[in-house]
Amino acid sequence: MGKIRTVLGDIDAKDLGFTYSHEHLWTCPPPSQKDRDLELTDYEASVSELFRFKRAGGQALVDATTLDYGRNAAKMKQMAIETNVHVIATTGFNKHIYFPAWVNALSIEEIQQKLVRDITIGMDGTDAKAGFLKSGSWEQLIHPLEEKVTRAVARAQKETGAPVWLHTEAGTMGEEMLDILEEEGVDLTKVAVGHSDRNADPYYHLQLAKRGAFVQFDGASKIKYYPDSTRIELIKNMIKNGFVKQLLISADMGRQSYLHAYGGGPGFEYILKKYIPRLRNEGISEEDIQTIFVENPARWLAQFEG
Repeated sequence: MGKIRTVLGDIDAKDLGFTYSHEHLWTCPPPSQKDRDLELTDYEASVSELFRFKRAGGQALVDATTLDYGRNAAKMKQMAIETNVHVIATTGFNKHIYFPAWVNALSIEEIQQKLVRDITIGMDGTDAKAGFLKSGSWEQLIHPLEEKVTRAVARAQKETGAPVWLHTEAGTMGEEMLDILEEEGVDLTKVAVGHSDRNADPYYHLQLAKRGAFVQFDGASKIKYYPDSTRIELIKNMIKNGFVKQLLISADMGRQSYLHAYGGGPGFEYILKKYIPRLRNEGISEEDIQTIFVENPARWLAQFEG
């Protein structure tokens, strides 16, 4: 197994520990996004939330904030220093509604080289390097610019070896996004398909897993979509069908209204303090919980040469 690239440098996979595989510490969507609840730009609030995560037992956090969504490597690096939590950051893109103008202007190869620089040199004018690549699609379709950046992500993956995470709007287009990556020659065992539980279809999840990809359920606590009982049945489906080693779980609490330190809830403590105890009560074994929150994130992220 290779090394994991954090904002403070590369670490051994065995040192990652308990991991949330999709969260947000610092975000600032472009002004076109009128819902400013999605903006997390209070440093003290964000670092306080990260401390809550650590006190509850968390050791590593994957921040999925992209360069088109207000990523700030300097802030993430300082939070990692203050809290001693491993923070893994991304390079890449969210979805076409947020893309800067240069995505249209540049070639796939030029975008690829921007992503490679973020992974090998540093992000946002710092020496903090990205630890994974990200691309996204729209609901029930892949916009032409999303296909363009997904091909750039694929080529950057092949050049650097970095793992890939996919944003799927409402849990749609996961298979089609995998098709693009596969066409470009990416090893799908290095790819995680995010928001898969938004599409609460057990058959769909198995189709993703059968292709070798990690399937991520990142909606824990979000009863506005449906109760956690539904998510737990989806988890059991993956385990029952032999895919526990390809399951990632997080809560994607990228809103002020989700985070205690911003005045919302249930906050970063939720999975550790409420969700995992419920998983145990619902019959999911300690071994499977360890696999999902410790072993799987490490195996997905550990793609860099020592």
